[in-house]
Amino acid sequence: MIKVGIKNMMFYGFHGYYEYEREQGQKFFFDVELIITDDKAVETDNLNEGVDTARVYDIVRDVSENQRFHLLAALGGHIADKLLAKFPHVDEATVHIRKPSVPIAGPIDYVEVEVTRKQNH
Repeated sequence: MIKVGIKNMMFYGFHGYYEYEREQGQKFFFDVELIITDDKAVETDNLNEGVDTARVYDIVRDVSENQRFHLLAALGGHIADKLLAKFPHVDEATVHIRKPSVPIAGPIDYVEVEVTRKQNH
């Protein structure tokens, strides 16, 4: 089994339940973990059998910056689905999203959502 992770990607996005969140936008932080149960990439040393992390970064950036979601879970699910579609040999994609500025009356660091999707083989 191979686990590929990208940690703490930061993109500016316009996601949130309230209209002002979708108008003003803010920074969002993303971690992605991809699991491949076939170790073929280890044996072949071929990027086509593994994960091109630059493409993962581009997909997360594109969705975060160019689409708007009310819920972080919907944003994470959409990113995970796109990653599984781009990398059909990936068995599982987990997306963590951290939103530091939330409309909660009290001191917090951030709100975090984790979404995991599995490939339908």
